[in-house]
Amino acid sequence: MNLIPVFDPADPCISAFRDVKERDLTGRQGLFVAEGEVVLRGLVSAASRCSPVAVLIAEKRLEALRDALEQLPEDVPVHTAPQAVLDAIAGFHLHRGILALGRKPEPLGLEAWLDGLPERAVVVGACGIGNHDNMGGLFRNAAAFGAAGLLLDETCCDPFYRKAIRVSVGAVLRTPFVEGVTAAAMVDALEARGFEVLALTPSAAGTLAELKPARRTAILLGSEGPGLSPEVIARCRPLAIRMSGGFDSLNVATTSAVALHHLTTAQAL
Repeated sequence: MNLIPVFDPADPCISAFRDVKERDLTGRQGLFVAEGEVVLRGLVSAASRCSPVAVLIAEKRLEALRDALEQLPEDVPVHTAPQAVLDAIAGFHLHRGILALGRKPEPLGLEAWLDGLPERAVVVGACGIGNHDNMGGLFRNAAAFGAAGLLLDETCCDPFYRKAIRVSVGAVLRTPFVEGVTAAAMVDALEARGFEVLALTPSAAGTLAELKPARRTAILLGSEGPGLSPEVIARCRPLAIRMSGGFDSLNVATTSAVALHHLTTAQAL
């Protein structure tokens, strides 16, 4: 390991980790900050699509993380600091004691990525997802149920926001996704490659429970409240998840879990 002790919060070698919350809002020009042990292990794993740039950890966490840190390339610095110094650098109490700086992967192109998918695949399309907890949940569920990846429209929030990565338990770092495409472009590209495109909406007459999934299926999910636009729904096969107790909708991340479980388990039969 390339260990570098840090005792001064003003040390210029850890400038990229300083004032984490404020930097979250302004962006890091192709880099991102990952927080916590699970996410760090995901970043250094062979499955990660991202590359580690630097690590900053509390001194007391070093031995417990040695096996993961030894997987880092030799040129990646591992800065260690007392907890008080670490908190001063981050700008808040970092009770997990672990921060890592990573580099985002090269963006994927919509058509090229879809062309490389297998004959049996499930894809998640997200439209207008602006909440980072929900974004992280979508990635976690997509990874957990074996979706091929996600398509994010141009109004979605950044999945590499620190909280989104944390909520995804690192799934953002290894799950393929294409961002910045319109919902119409999603539908066009998916249909051209033999996908049945489903729109999850409470107003649909058909239900998810009745669906026998096609070999290639995509589910489109909208933001909580507005949901998918009528124009998008009209181009897809609309489906609802029936509920009791006067409820007509679920949190979008929960909806994705229910839908993906049905699609991937029913497909396997």
